[in-house]
Amino acid sequence: MLGKCVGTLIITMAFSDYGGQLLVKLARKAVEQYLEDSIIITPDDSCRVFTQKMGVFVTINQLYKKIEHLRGCIGFPFPQKELYQSVIEAAISAATKDPRFQPVTKEELSNIIFEVSILTIPEEIKVKTPIEYLSQVKIGRDGLIIQWKHGSGLLLPQVPVDLKWNIEQYLTNLCFKAGGPADAWLMPDSKLYKFETLIYKESAPSGKVSRVDLPLMYESS
Repeated sequence: MLGKCVGTLIITMAFSDYGGQLLVKLARKAVEQYLEDSIIITPDDSCRVFTQKMGVFVTINQLYKKIEHLRGCIGFPFPQKELYQSVIEAAISAATKDPRFQPVTKEELSNIIFEVSILTIPEEIKVKTPIEYLSQVKIGRDGLIIQWKHGSGLLLPQVPVDLKWNIEQYLTNLCFKAGGPADAWLMPDSKLYKFETLIYKESAPSGKVSRVDLPLMYESS
């Protein structure tokens, strides 16, 4: 069993890090099969053990001159479907339906790195005034969702780490992701939610899969 304490939440899944490896391999296989034969795979018994409903995102990065560039990222913030099914659907959507990119081609797959993020259930961050969000968010731990009067947006916890954002930059870009102004997080009717993740990623295209532990870059006062 793998357990990860997350504040008052606990992710408990019936697999070790080997299970994370299986899920990343499942994501790759789902995309390969879909691009090759236009079919949605039926996973074998090794993946059907992941029947717990959990939020999940699949990120695909294109490797170019040894630097990773985002090629697609789609998922389910809330636990809607069995984990193995969510991974399959999110992987195919990340490769073919991310509106920011053209669909991935078969030829690209040899240069694509797959990453799977398994989410805790998002919790609303309760504050008396919006400025308190600055002390309630930890970069390297918290993924964020904002809901404001005209929409919503989500950023995974690895995003501010990879881009070296501070808290203010993280919140600003979260607002942009939601189609809002930079200060949408300060609006009294806006709500912020946080979640944590277990991240598994290929070291290279079709390479070894390992768990990614993000550095904690901010300690609240």
